[in-house]
Amino acid sequence: MVVESPTKAKTIRKFLGKEYIVESCMGHIRDLPQSSKDIPEKFKKQKWAQLGVDTEHEFEPIYCVPKNKTKIVSLLKDRLKEVDRVLLATDEDREGESISWHLVETLKPQVPFRRMVFNEITKDAIISALDDTREINVNLVRAQEARRILDRLVGYTISPLLWKKVAYGLSAGRVQSVAVRLIVEREHERLKFKKSSYWDLQAENEKDAIGFHSRLIAYKGKRTATGKDFDSTTGQLLSERRTDTLALDQETAEKILAEVKSAAWKVTEADEKPISRKPPAPFITSTLQQESNRKLGLSARETMQVAQSLYEQGFITYMRTDSTFLSTQALDAARNRITKLYGKEYLPEAPRTYDDKKARGAQEAHEAIRPAGTEMVTPEETGLSGLPFKLYDLIWKRTIASQMVNSKQKQLAVRFEVGPATFAASGMTIEFPGFLRAYVEGSDDETAALEEKEVRLPAMKPGDSVKAKSITPEGHETKPPARFTEASLVQTMEREGIGRPSTYASIIGTIIDRGYTRKAGNALVPTFTAMVVAKLLRQHLPEYVDLGFTSGMEDALDDIAQGDLDSIQYLKSIYFGTGAKHAGLKPQVDKQEKEIDPADARSIELEGLKGLSFRVGRYGAYVCRSTKEGEQCASIPDAQAPSEITADVVNKLIDQKLNGSDALGKDPKTGLPIYVLTGRYGPYVQLGEADSEEAKPKRVSLPAGMEVDKVDLPKALQLLELPKTLGSHPGTGKEIKAGLGRFGPYVVHDGDFRSIPKGESLFEVTLARALELFEKPKQGRGRAAALREIGPVPGMEEKVQVFSGRYGPYVKLGKVNASLPEGMKPEDVTLEQALDLIKARNDGELPKAGEAESTKKSKGKRKAAPKAEAKAVVKKAPVKKAEEKAAKAVPAIKAAAKTIVRKK
Repeated sequence: MVVESPTKAKTIRKFLGKEYIVESCMGHIRDLPQSSKDIPEKFKKQKWAQLGVDTEHEFEPIYCVPKNKTKIVSLLKDRLKEVDRVLLATDEDREGESISWHLVETLKPQVPFRRMVFNEITKDAIISALDDTREINVNLVRAQEARRILDRLVGYTISPLLWKKVAYGLSAGRVQSVAVRLIVEREHERLKFKKSSYWDLQAENEKDAIGFHSRLIAYKGKRTATGKDFDSTTGQLLSERRTDTLALDQETAEKILAEVKSAAWKVTEADEKPISRKPPAPFITSTLQQESNRKLGLSARETMQVAQSLYEQGFITYMRTDSTFLSTQALDAARNRITKLYGKEYLPEAPRTYDDKKARGAQEAHEAIRPAGTEMVTPEETGLSGLPFKLYDLIWKRTIASQMVNSKQKQLAVRFEVGPATFAASGMTIEFPGFLRAYVEGSDDETAALEEKEVRLPAMKPGDSVKAKSITPEGHETKPPARFTEASLVQTMEREGIGRPSTYASIIGTIIDRGYTRKAGNALVPTFTAMVVAKLLRQHLPEYVDLGFTSGMEDALDDIAQGDLDSIQYLKSIYFGTGAKHAGLKPQVDKQEKEIDPADARSIELEGLKGLSFRVGRYGAYVCRSTKEGEQCASIPDAQAPSEITADVVNKLIDQKLNGSDALGKDPKTGLPIYVLTGRYGPYVQLGEADSEEAKPKRVSLPAGMEVDKVDLPKALQLLELPKTLGSHPGTGKEIKAGLGRFGPYVVHDGDFRSIPKGESLFEVTLARALELFEKPKQGRGRAAALREIGPVPGMEEKVQVFSGRYGPYVKLGKVNASLPEGMKPEDVTLEQALDLIKARNDGELPKAGEAESTKKSKGKRKAAPKAEAKAVVKKAPVKKAEEKAAKAVPAIKAAAKTIVRKK
């Protein structure tokens, strides 16, 4: 049986007898060429060689086995000699179907083979799947192949255009570029935004000793304006609201306050309305990514990594799915749990079903993401910890809630007549919690989230009087459109039909990794590079960032999967075109390459900043202004958001570049001038002049939150002292220092770094406080404190320790880590069990002292030879010419030449 991952293989082995060999292929064992080195020699001179797809002969893909997969292929071929049947048990989506097909094409088994699928890794599911095997679904394979080729054609055809016209190394993608466009368009909306100010009155009231709040909603028959009544591009009231809406300023609000201050409060309306809320559907891939981002702060990529681990260990069903369907087994398990935990009053008469909006595609699994098995095991019973526990907890609660009764609420809306003014108050009470006992859905809208909170009002009816304890005028300002978060971007892409949920994590990861966007808190902020690239594609290749066109591609791929569309004909129509309807990717790019002006392509003008040109160059973004003397330019800091840059900021950057910054003063020790400057990576203080390329004056970045304008000479001197020595450690006698690094302020002793907690000043940390920080277990990045020491290993100095990691507890010996199996608690691990885990992780043997960490990246790499051995190898090697050249060169070049020879 062949599966994708070692974890999945390990879990399945527990359910099968010795007559089964379960091996992992570690994902795809072959793919399109990743670089020119991978292209077979016979194809290298072809025009289409760099694409890895023969566009002249039916779009035939050129597949090759990557170097890091050759050992795996050899192992699988060896295993084939020992068996009489092959079961291809890769994931049940298109990707899994494609992996199985590639396995057959590469291994060419001489024994019968069948496709085996399951959506959860439990004993019942595996045993059942063994009796229900099938042939490989060629339509699914063709759809996945068409997707892979389509992505390659779009990416490898448009990206070189960006290299030539904007900057080398940029990339474009079929879905990636559309995601960038969405983020950039939101930033343009923020640039166009005009802030509006308005006022209202807020009152604190009381009736029957129960306090509540109300606000002014009308005055003399005219409704008072709120934020939604203003045009975000003009800052003025919307035209349709100007006749019946009153926008209050501070002066008017205070006049109204004077009129109503002594007026009586009388209830004119009291409307009570019952509301019944249905629970949300069980998770599909996109909704899981959204909720884990909102509630756990996980990126889409992190969510899928943790979910993959939970699936492979048998805790949840397959995590790439578009379906909200729950099996009979799952429904029975959920209903049993609801009855036991909450009572029969929380159980609906019949199981709930939800509409499957995406059922047509058949790309993903056919059941929602839910706890695996027949018991709906509670989070506490799993033995999980850390992020796996939190994500499983989220999935469990959502699944259980989806099968509970509605929540019953009561809304009360009350209006008060106060002289010529009208005030309003609203409340909400939960009459019966229903599914809310188990789960409350998250929201990207803070206002909407507040509306879900229970607010109790006293009983009121028309004619009642209430007391006003206080009335105060309050000013408000409208806010620009919120930037996309990962959750809201996933939601938008799914709604528009762009990409597939299984690809969202990699898409968002790619646009962050490629420098198109960065994260500020939870928000996705586009860079100037993204702004420039989005402009070029929108102007010159609009189809390939059009939402409808991209969504149409997904529909076409679904048609191919259903066998309703020929994949080759479709690829021809996209790449070469279909005449008047669609010009084709290649003809369009060839045409635009001749017409696009590089100077125009790498620049952009921003709304409200006329006369300033923002550009992208070899060393990042910069801005230029035109003067009588010519153009004047300066670099833009990487952390500068496009929608937050102003003319003042630009002029300050350019003036500083031209004139230099006035020195704050001189360093009393060296007599050198001290400056506060702003560079590509943000503001910093500098000691001395950088008057030549060789000059390397000391520079220290400003800590987060410290403003440039507030840095004076004493503060700059404090920064330039960093890292400063606090004293010696009483145990080791070695220095303890305080400094400022990439991740903020820290203290360090003998290579052990500890972050200084937020709220504490770096400059006020004492030796005693530093020692306190070293006594506490390390949190976050770096070496963590061990949960416990299991004991020493005979014949070795190192001890086996247990640590708590992001993905759960693990044991560590030297530099080899091994995760604890599910259900094994850190406090129960014995030395024998720990050593077995270490051996399994380290190719069946214990690590030697100082051995490099055994990770996936290091596997298969050749170990470096000791220095003495290396010299011997160089002497023995027949490299006279290389040695003659090396002998004439400087020692550094000679050493480098020997290294090259040794590697060869």
